[in-house]
Amino acid sequence: MVTTGPPARRSAVLRMLVVAVALAGALFGGAVPASAHAALTGSTPTQGSVVDRAPEQVSLTFSEGVAMGDDSIRVLDPHGKRVDRGKLRNLCSGATVKYGTGLPPGLGNGTYTVAWQAVSADSHPVSGAFTFSVGAPSKSSAAIPQQEAGGGLVGALYGIARCLAYAGFVLMAGGAAFVVACRPAAALVRSVQRLVVQGWALLTGTTVAMLLLRTPYTGSGDLADVFDLGGLQQVLLTKPGAALVSRLLLLAAAALFVAVLFGAFARAHEPAGAGGATEAEGEAGAVDPAEEARRRKDLTFGLGIGGVIVATGLAATWAMAEHASTGLQPAVAMPVDVLHLLAVAAWLGGLAALLVSLYWGPPVERTAVRRFSRIAFGSVVVLAATGVYQSWRQVGTWSALTGTAYGRLLLLKVGLVAVLVGIAWVSRRWTARLGEARAAEDTAAAAGAGGTAAATDAADVVDVADAAQEAGEAAERQSAKAAGKATGTVAAGAPAASSTATATATATAASPDPDPAPEETPDTDPEAAPETALNPETDPEPDPGTGPDPARAAQLARQHAALRTARTKRLRDADPERLGLRRSVLAEASVAVVLLLVTTVLTATEPARTEAAVQAASGGQSTASNQPQVLTVPFDTGGPHGKGTARVDLDPGRSGNANELRLRLSDPSGKAMDVPEVKVSFTQKAKKLGPLPVVPRHTGTGHWRASGVQLPVPGQWQLSLLVRTSDIDQVTEIRNVKIG
Repeated sequence: MVTTGPPARRSAVLRMLVVAVALAGALFGGAVPASAHAALTGSTPTQGSVVDRAPEQVSLTFSEGVAMGDDSIRVLDPHGKRVDRGKLRNLCSGATVKYGTGLPPGLGNGTYTVAWQAVSADSHPVSGAFTFSVGAPSKSSAAIPQQEAGGGLVGALYGIARCLAYAGFVLMAGGAAFVVACRPAAALVRSVQRLVVQGWALLTGTTVAMLLLRTPYTGSGDLADVFDLGGLQQVLLTKPGAALVSRLLLLAAAALFVAVLFGAFARAHEPAGAGGATEAEGEAGAVDPAEEARRRKDLTFGLGIGGVIVATGLAATWAMAEHASTGLQPAVAMPVDVLHLLAVAAWLGGLAALLVSLYWGPPVERTAVRRFSRIAFGSVVVLAATGVYQSWRQVGTWSALTGTAYGRLLLLKVGLVAVLVGIAWVSRRWTARLGEARAAEDTAAAAGAGGTAAATDAADVVDVADAAQEAGEAAERQSAKAAGKATGTVAAGAPAASSTATATATATAASPDPDPAPEETPDTDPEAAPETALNPETDPEPDPGTGPDPARAAQLARQHAALRTARTKRLRDADPERLGLRRSVLAEASVAVVLLLVTTVLTATEPARTEAAVQAASGGQSTASNQPQVLTVPFDTGGPHGKGTARVDLDPGRSGNANELRLRLSDPSGKAMDVPEVKVSFTQKAKKLGPLPVVPRHTGTGHWRASGVQLPVPGQWQLSLLVRTSDIDQVTEIRNVKIG
């Protein structure tokens, strides 16, 4: 029989985990899709530029290495038709990452759109679009994808798979390490077995899912492309694809490791008399203790070495395809990243194994908790050392900690680790006060305590009665139905047998159980149960031709097992030190769930160094703000023909550069309209700048233009537009505009 926790304890665990997941959802539920880690730092022609004649090629410069194909850069004319030559040009030189595509001669005037997409060296997709004009700007009907690369449903599914993959690795590697290094007896605990096996299954399933999702994740974004075998073949040739395939091969070796861990290793650590010895060994005599100790030592050593190799290989599949594989000092960063992942798994995975052992297993020995405490402390030291290096490598400056999304997430992660260490310190105090589990002695003492023991036994009987009543009634109905088909006499005796079974269980509960079964209690042998459970004085004489009733024997076996389980739980829950330890470990696990989610989001966020490099390449401002600003301003002067709409284009929308302002006025029907006067000015109240007047010149019916518009600093500016439609009818409209 598998040891399970009381319903109240189970509900407490579920409540804590629900709180942890809810907190994580509150933190990340509204998060935007993960930003890619390679960024566009420059282009030729530049964003929003106007050139006299069509260039021979369009080139893009990136902050780090990217993977691109012939369709990665597309140039569309004002009508949305693709006009590039469709062949990628590799223009990389030294540390400069640059790609381009050729353009045919004879392109006409107008606004052209450049749409591009690539996969950064750390496996994340990146995409974007910009425009340039030949001769003069024009309207453009080119369709630009609105969904960001790696976003949408496919991006969400891929992000979930990444998070679950981390969780699976932590549970499998950390749980197995807990069994081998801290508590070998846990190899026999069913809850720990389920934890490790489910971790392996979770990591395997998410790895396959990520492999199938790579094609739509880095390409079309269409979920149906998971069945594109051609795309899958291309994915296998990339670095992320090779890492995922390597992970699957290592998981096959991990499956063999888990089989040995819960097979031969578990049998080697079975307690004496638990049925682990074979019949031949029983006939030959007891096994030599020295030989048994040597066998256990060899198994532990072999599993330890094999487990470290497999876990290191699995951790390397992340390091070789994500942050550590690109950027500054990759030869140092990759081994450091592997150590970081292994330390996380040893700490958090071991914590999960300890949690399920405390709630759904036999009492945990103090020595096992102390061993894990030492391993957890060593893991924290390794995490601190590797985390400091990784932070310096990815952030670079103190200001980036608060000035970038990566830095803020890193601060959140550090805070969660600090909380986790604080709770671990509380757990360590409970461990110091923890007494060894002496279930047998506690049972004997309870049996000799007179009235107290009687009350405890009576409570045990009540617990067992509730647990076994439904099973007993079902067995009784089955037995009566089977006996009714044979003879009416046997069917009439079924109620008497049920009463005898209840009386026997009560009598057994009233007597002390010398062995409360510290390990998980197996089901009682149905062949042996009737011999000890039947009472020859009260039970009717069985028919010599039919023998003992199997249903009745099974019912008694379940009652005995439930009685021993209830007694073990009562003794376990009566220890205040163990109760405190269970609660503190549960709190640790809840914080660890949130920490794991923060770590997953952090690995999918653009590093602060990359963001700083992009800002430096674009004049100190982020690329998001360096976009042409387009404003649509309805107006109504209140007089005849006083209603209309103004369209204001400010290109390229940067501070410190000569911007061009284009203004178009149209009437309610959309036709261009002239007015006697228009005025434009810019004001920034935060720095008390302005109003800075702009005097546009009239270039045609309903069109005005001003060149060389200088805005000295970036930030939020107010654009003031004055429109006068007659000598007395005029209006001033104010709009906010973001200047990079």
